[in-house]
Amino acid sequence: MTEFTVGLCLLAAIILVGLMLLFSAIRIIQEYERIVVFRLGRSIGEKGPGLVILWPFIDRGVKVDLREQVREIPHQTSITKDNAPISIDFLWYSKVITARDSVLQVGSFEAAAQGMATTTLRSVIGGLLLDDVLSQREQINQQLRTKLDEVTERWGVKVTNVEIREIIPPRDVQDAMNRQMTAERVRRAVVTESEGARAAAVNVADGEKQAAVLRAEGQKQATILVAEGERQAQLLRAEGYSAALERIYAVAQTVDNNTITLQYFDTLKRMAEGASTKWILPMELTRLAEMFAGAKPQP
Repeated sequence: MTEFTVGLCLLAAIILVGLMLLFSAIRIIQEYERIVVFRLGRSIGEKGPGLVILWPFIDRGVKVDLREQVREIPHQTSITKDNAPISIDFLWYSKVITARDSVLQVGSFEAAAQGMATTTLRSVIGGLLLDDVLSQREQINQQLRTKLDEVTERWGVKVTNVEIREIIPPRDVQDAMNRQMTAERVRRAVVTESEGARAAAVNVADGEKQAAVLRAEGQKQATILVAEGERQAQLLRAEGYSAALERIYAVAQTVDNNTITLQYFDTLKRMAEGASTKWILPMELTRLAEMFAGAKPQP
């Protein structure tokens, strides 16, 4: 091998090493990422997004994801304030606010977050009664979020939300809850049935009242109509009597005394035709007696 060939090989090796160093020095940082740069072991800050060049053998970069992350805390058995064991699992959401602190202030964030979430859960549940744990899920979420955020704040991480997924009470408590739910359903059924019966009774009574009002109104109208008909009939009869009397009076004005006298004797004759004994005093005789009775003796 000649010296020229050795020179070419050495030059190629140098170029190859240079290219490798160049490629290792170039970093492409995404929009949702930041890179914390350490130069000779000292942090010089965070860079990105975009193209970032690190000095080979001098700079070291640690990428940090700024997107919101979700972590699952599996079922943990906690003791409530009234000494009831209860199993709870939950999810908590967080995002890095300061990339430099998330690298410098905690060695393994995942392990630290897991242990911190577990101890925080037990601390919160230990201060509550079992009934409160079962009924105040939203308040527990808020307390967990607040306590977790107080710890992670110094790590440059913000806890955005905490959601309890499942709460498993003790077996005897579950049985008691089932009996309570059954009793509550029975109570609601009885209440609903009684309300239905009451509404039906009210509707029936209302219908009867309206029917009675309608009957009374009908009777009233019928009575008014009967009375009105009777009044009109009496008026018509009275008008008939009045017309008849006027007619009789008009006819009587045309009859002379002779006709009346003949009619009078004819009436006396018919009265005397009966078989019974009768005493008939003519009208003239009664008038003559009235005259004698009314006459006063002269002094």
